[in-house]
Amino acid sequence: MDGRSNRSSNPVTSEFGARSFDRARERAAPNALNGHWSGGAELTVDLTEVTLVVAIKSHCDGCRDFINADVSDLRVPVLVISADEDISSEWRDARQPVFVSPEAFRLLDVRWPPFYVLIDPVARRVVSEGVVFAVPQVAGEIGPYLDV
Repeated sequence: MDGRSNRSSNPVTSEFGARSFDRARERAAPNALNGHWSGGAELTVDLTEVTLVVAIKSHCDGCRDFINADVSDLRVPVLVISADEDISSEWRDARQPVFVSPEAFRLLDVRWPPFYVLIDPVARRVVSEGVVFAVPQVAGEIGPYLDV
């Protein structure tokens, strides 16, 4: 051994501050989304206040963790969306209902779940976006936009 530190042997700590993107890509946001609640009839959800839209998919551990988490720390209405119906029933007893809307993915330019966008309906803009790691991480990233 030559005395140099072997980085691969350093322990991983829980203090790692996961972060997603620095700035939202500039783009418009819709004022409503069409789709249906998982297993329900077609309807339109109007976006009339600052709303956090969280895109998820089936067979995704992070997605499952998010829809079963307490999201009260987020301080905004949360709309969980999926491009496809959940055929595995893993969302059936989730704390957050899932709105199935392939159109929402296209309109919000969501390319890969788990992903969030924060919508300002007055400006009709996406003001923040990023990858979902956990509720506290998302709360930290959207907080500056809520405190304006």
